[in-house]
Amino acid sequence: MAGAQALIPFVDDTRALTTVVVVAFFATTAALAGAVWPWARVAAAAGAVVVGTFALEWLGSTTGWPFGAYHYTGALVPALAGVPLVVPLAWFAMAVPAREVADRLARPAWARVALAALALTAWDLMLDPQMVGEGYWAWESGGGWRGIPLSNYAGWLVSSAIVMVVLDRLLPPSGGGLPLIALYAWWGFSEALAFVVFFGDPLVGLVGGTAMLVPAALAWRSSRSGLRTVTENATSGRPER
Repeated sequence: MAGAQALIPFVDDTRALTTVVVVAFFATTAALAGAVWPWARVAAAAGAVVVGTFALEWLGSTTGWPFGAYHYTGALVPALAGVPLVVPLAWFAMAVPAREVADRLARPAWARVALAALALTAWDLMLDPQMVGEGYWAWESGGGWRGIPLSNYAGWLVSSAIVMVVLDRLLPPSGGGLPLIALYAWWGFSEALAFVVFFGDPLVGLVGGTAMLVPAALAWRSSRSGLRTVTENATSGRPER
C-alpha cells in the first residue's frame, strides 16, 4: 500500500496505482481488524459497509443527495452502475481506523460515533481535492473548499455517522487497535506530505493533516497509557479496572 502511494506523485497516469492503493488499503484494514475481532465479524462489517456505501454513492452521483451534485468521470475502473468499485472499499478501509481512534478518546457510544464520524470526514478534506484533481469525479457547481461544496462535508458527516453505528454493532469496542490507529495516522501524514511537497497545495495538507493527526496522536497516547496501566497492574498483581 505504502509503496504504491509513494509512486503516485511521479507517474502521469495514476489510475492503476490508485486502484492498487485502495485495494491494498482495504486488505490492510481487514487484516489488522482480523487480529482484533473474529473474522466472521470483520467480514460482516466489511460486507455491510461496502454494500451500504456503494448504494449511497450511487444515490449521491445520480440524485445529488446527500453530498451535492457530482458525477464520476469513468476514469476509475471497474465500475458498477457508474460507481467505481474501489470507492466503497475505501469507505470501509478508513472507517475502521477512524472508529478505533474515536474509541480511544470517547467512552459513551454516542460520543464515539460522533467523534468517529468527524475523524472519517477529516480524511475527505484531502481525499476529495486529490481525486477531483486527478479527474476521477467532478462537482457540478464548485464550492467553498478547493472547488468542493460544503454540502459534501455535511453529507460525509451524516453518512459517516451511519457507518459508525453499523460498525459499533458489528465490531464492539476492544481496546486492542493500536495498529489501526497507526494506519489512520499514516494516511494523515502521507496525504499531508503529498499536498505540501508534491501537489502544490500546502493549505490542504496543513488543514487536512492537522484534522487527522491531532486526534490520532491523542488516541495513540491514550492507548499507550492504557497499555502501560494494564501491564503495571499485571506485574503488581492489582486487578484491572
